[in-house]
Amino acid sequence: MTKISELKDFSECSTTYILAVNDTINVINGKWKAAIISSLFFGKKRYGEIEKDIPKINSRMLSKELRDLEANGIVVRKVYDTIPVGVEYELTESGHAFRKVLDVMLEWGLEHRKNVIGKTI
Repeated sequence: MTKISELKDFSECSTTYILAVNDTINVINGKWKAAIISSLFFGKKRYGEIEKDIPKINSRMLSKELRDLEANGIVVRKVYDTIPVGVEYELTESGHAFRKVLDVMLEWGLEHRKNVIGKTI
């Protein structure tokens, strides 16, 4: 994983900077992706377990978002030859590395809520 200190100086807006930010946004684009990734930080889970972790997500949307995350290399889907067929989802190395991004987002969100709304969760 590239460290910010290893990158060239971004004192000016560069194409590399814009592309990297857009790549990040494309991976988490949507209401549910960050929640799904967060659920999987705690280990492999079956579809129903993820669904229980995320209130208000419908089955169709969870399926779509899991496929998108799999296509983006964040989640891996493992199918087991059992009856009924067993399916588990887990984070890839890239998915686990995304925790740093979510931790910063959490920190910023809590501070922003406190400053703008005037209360904490």
